[in-house]
Amino acid sequence: MRNLIRIGAFAFCAIGAFGQSLSPVRNPSGVRLVVADQKAPTLSVILRGAPDNDRSIEVIFPEHVTARLHGNTEAEHLYLFTSPDNRPTWHQGGSSLEYEMNFKDGIHFLARATLQDDGVLFHYEFTNGSQKAYDMIYAVTDPRLTGIFHDVRLESTYVHHKQGFELLASETPDRLAMPLDRWLPSRYLASYTWPVRPKRVERRDDGITYYNKSQPVDEPMVATFSTDRKWVVASFSRTTGNVWSNPELTCQHVDPVTPLPPGAKASLEVKLLVFRGTLEDALGKVRAQRESLK
Repeated sequence: MRNLIRIGAFAFCAIGAFGQSLSPVRNPSGVRLVVADQKAPTLSVILRGAPDNDRSIEVIFPEHVTARLHGNTEAEHLYLFTSPDNRPTWHQGGSSLEYEMNFKDGIHFLARATLQDDGVLFHYEFTNGSQKAYDMIYAVTDPRLTGIFHDVRLESTYVHHKQGFELLASETPDRLAMPLDRWLPSRYLASYTWPVRPKRVERRDDGITYYNKSQPVDEPMVATFSTDRKWVVASFSRTTGNVWSNPELTCQHVDPVTPLPPGAKASLEVKLLVFRGTLEDALGKVRAQRESLK
């Protein structure tokens, strides 16, 4: 059942886990934003002309929330999207879909996705109601690309260096002929503010091979073309440690972090561009919008 509620200055329509479906949000380009799963924090971004059940761009919003208490060396998950206890109650208002949750130790969490003319802005707010200090906290926005955007060998996924755009996996040309069971599972990373790792290839105990680009990127963005190279999906943030992708999922990670002092509030944002255009168009949008992100 729908209930009209008011959060701050916005009126939202509340839909419980077993209520009616939320209406798709549309932008002038015909792109739609819909809740993909009423029982999970998962959204779909649907291109103009695609059916309502299209899942070519599916975003776990977020995949997890992780924090590290002051004085601790290890971080801990405050939230995992796979937990059956973490079922959002979605609220819809205007061009936004959002939900709120309470984590342990007095951490209140708000997640809002707003469809804009050129993509989706993902906004996270953390309110610390405790006396504990967190040296860092972050929410992982996880766009997973399939269909016309699936790029398992990273042939259409780009990052930007000071000399221009380059394929994220340009330094591993043998991946194109590598058997998939040797190429996967893998992660491909490029540093932004973090130091470049000394090893180009690292095979870790988790069975995943990590590839590290030898030069840093100069913009915190990852962009993927559609197979016909007419559409661009690009993730960016104001800042991040590194950018990376899991090729099997063709995901794009540009996740920022923030401290959260006792009694304080903090916000983080990630923008997902979805539009018809070029990499240079995407770069222009990133440079015009990045400093406005939190």
